[in-house]
Amino acid sequence: MRSTIGIDVAAPPDLVYRLARDVTRWERLLPHYSRSAVVRDEGDALVCDFVARRPFVPLLGLGIPVTWRSRTWHEPATRRLRFVHVAGATRGMDVTWTIEPVAAGTRVDIEHEFAPRVPGFATIVDRGFTRPIAGRTLATFKALAEALASEPAVAPVAPEASR
Repeated sequence: MRSTIGIDVAAPPDLVYRLARDVTRWERLLPHYSRSAVVRDEGDALVCDFVARRPFVPLLGLGIPVTWRSRTWHEPATRRLRFVHVAGATRGMDVTWTIEPVAAGTRVDIEHEFAPRVPGFATIVDRGFTRPIAGRTLATFKALAEALASEPAVAPVAPEASR
């Protein structure tokens, strides 16, 4: 099964890419992530454990913890983020983030490709977990990038003259 979810961001693509590429910061940047930790550094890629909450009762702040382990890397020349799930229920899922310039700023698309052995399992994972978590991730990065893009450049403050 292949599915894509995307969002338009009113910010430069390089800013969006810089925010998203360091997955080790996701637990600090994304309120629905509680873990994004390196398990192994392979030089050209990181193997990371992720834990995110899938909203269950949003008004009460309740969520279902979802865990997975991915081999992840980023491709600066194309502004792509890549993830291949190497453990957990989504083992074998291939994820590609595409961050591209558009007239109004940036288009971010996340494509998930997943072909589990159990028929119908990919649809359950996509609708019940992947889309809700990816949608929240995209919305948060959109808010962060747009807030940063709208900030005026801060000029250095000159030290006060001695009296």
